[in-house]
Amino acid sequence: MLAEIQVIPRPVGTADARYKHVDAAIAVIQASGLRYEVPGLGTVVEGPPEKVWPLLQAVHQATLEAGAERTLSIIKVSSGAQAGGPRVEDLVRKVRQ
Repeated sequence: MLAEIQVIPRPVGTADARYKHVDAAIAVIQASGLRYEVPGLGTVVEGPPEKVWPLLQAVHQATLEAGAERTLSIIKVSSGAQAGGPRVEDLVRKVRQ
């Protein structure tokens, strides 16, 4: 399963840590042990559905626990009927060469 999540907390951070709430969300993804990439406007996570779905919720919640007053998460999910669907590497290989 592939999922892309973009968190948009309000505020994004604090005066001392501009992206504090977003950084908290990324830290949850890093701690998950799943394969991920952080491009400019969201994070793509790859893994089994039983790990990705709860992770998406935890990422959203992390922004609130880091002090955001509210947050909006935009999520895209791609999966197939059978295990072993596309990987990030498969989807981007052509344009990264």
